Amino acid sequence: MSTGATADAGGEATGIPELVIISGMSGAGRSTAAKCLEDLGWFVVDNLPPALIPTMVDLGARSQGNVARIAVVVDVRGRRFFDNLRESLADLEAKKVKRRVIFLEASDEALVRRFESVRRPHPLQGSGRIVDGIAAERDLLRELRGDADLVIDTSSLNVHELRAKLDAQFAGEEEPELRATVMSFGFKYGLPVDADLVVDCRFLPNPHWVPELRPFTGLNEEVSGYVFNQPGAKEFLDRYTELLQLIAAGYRREGKRYVTIAVGCTGGKHRSVAMSEKLAHRLVSEGVETVVVHRDMGRE
Repeated sequence: MSTGATADAGGEATGIPELVIISGMSGAGRSTAAKCLEDLGWFVVDNLPPALIPTMVDLGARSQGNVARIAVVVDVRGRRFFDNLRESLADLEAKKVKRRVIFLEASDEALVRRFESVRRPHPLQGSGRIVDGIAAERDLLRELRGDADLVIDTSSLNVHELRAKLDAQFAGEEEPELRATVMSFGFKYGLPVDADLVVDCRFLPNPHWVPELRPFTGLNEEVSGYVFNQPGAKEFLDRYTELLQLIAAGYRREGKRYVTIAVGCTGGKHRSVAMSEKLAHRLVSEGVETVVVHRDMGRE
């Protein structure tokens, strides 16, 4: 099937719409994500069978630029078509379609709470419980989650916070080569489920045990100074920054545009916050558009 696009001198396809595939757990915010992209000017199609995605892109390519950006919501309501998704993605790659996959994630507890609040069954629970439907859906979507370009954990996000995250990723007129989120967290509250890379700062002495520093956070200059005066702290920052340069280059080659780096310490208040701030500053200096999030700061 022709895409209705032309090719430039280098063989690159032109005139093909940009594509975003929105998927993830039921109750995790797919509808909110779709509405957000629609408000940003994307042409949004809800619950399109995966086998028809290349056809949708073909129609967009024939629109003479009127449909330049398409967002497609794929969910378990179309599960009988779901096996066709990988074939469709391969077809899109062969046609040089610029496509990204957004996966909306949430904890079991958050999803159960949301379904119970609206008194609706999970699409896959059948005669079982809500948790049975959630488990079945996680199993069905596991491979897609692993291939996603951007995973967003909405467990602790409200509608406005989720829209803000998506606005930050898609509202810019020009797409940067790579966007990074540096997230500090506390291991005692659990690993961030949307992390691509995890950094452990617990090898550094904890300012919590310094009485005059305990009330403050890693945003405080005295706390940050204490952390980076410890043996190995500056060297760790230097070497990890070098490692991220290598990883970022690979991500760009593979077309991955988003990375979430989770930096952890025990409580997510001192060491991880200080390290996240310095690491984000280094990434910005390397030309990576970076957002800093302190997930657990103030939680104690």
